[in-house]
Amino acid sequence: MSVQVSRRVVVAGVLLLALASASAVPHRATGTGDLAATVRDLPSGGREQPVAGRGPTPGDRELPAEARGLWGDGADVVRGARSVVVGHHAATELLRDLARRADAAGTRVSAVLGRPVRPVVLVPGSTAEAARVAGVGSVAGLAAVADGGRVVVVPEYFGRLTPTGRDVVLTHELTHVAAGTERLPVWLYEGFADYVGYRDAGLPVRVAAAELAAEVRAGRLPGGLPGPEAFAPSSRDPVRLARAYQEAWLACRFIAERFGEGTLVRLYRDAQTGGIDRGLARLGLSAGTLTARWRDYVRDQLA
Repeated sequence: MSVQVSRRVVVAGVLLLALASASAVPHRATGTGDLAATVRDLPSGGREQPVAGRGPTPGDRELPAEARGLWGDGADVVRGARSVVVGHHAATELLRDLARRADAAGTRVSAVLGRPVRPVVLVPGSTAEAARVAGVGSVAGLAAVADGGRVVVVPEYFGRLTPTGRDVVLTHELTHVAAGTERLPVWLYEGFADYVGYRDAGLPVRVAAAELAAEVRAGRLPGGLPGPEAFAPSSRDPVRLARAYQEAWLACRFIAERFGEGTLVRLYRDAQTGGIDRGLARLGLSAGTLTARWRDYVRDQLA
């Protein structure tokens, strides 16, 4: 089982895709013990409520399993309407902002997947701690990481995003958590996560796919759907990674526009259980036919 992590940067106030993936990062086993020290519930607009003792009290203050056993010196908890945000030495306002955004992201993902989604968001106190919690070697430059049943936010980089960028990142990563990525081609699970992330963001296609649009205007259409190698950072072509995510996003956007959003979701699930070729066959498509139609769509959207 693998999990993808993503980076998004903001240049001159415009959200650009610069998504860096960690290939085949193993899922970190979720802790099973209770929080060892102090838990404080911080209502979205209320006052802090200190709770002393070795662990969370029963009932409302019980932490979700995905957030237990992480920090021995305590944590702060903000509960949204459907989300739980747990921070360690994190700013209270950041936690409250994340709870509001996680609620909205959960609503967006739920609207596409057709089932309830209840986000669990962890906010470590530092970049190094975020890497430890996510079970990866480094999260330098990453705004958030999808890890098992939760999203791990890296405050140093998440804080640099525009408001729209924060919403897109949370929704993207929550889609990975809720929908899974197992047994899927990378273009489908990254493109699907971006499809959900951008679905209600209000960004023009040529803004969200600026790097790919520049290539298309120069007369260079992508030759095929991006494979795993396209999602690896390259010093020879620094923007290739951004284009790979944009190509994947537009492939999923094309399927949703041509066949309907429900069909895109069904393709995703069919591909998880029976493989992408079988999933496409149910739409009357082969990989070659999809590629040809997607290339036409890219040209029409970005030329």
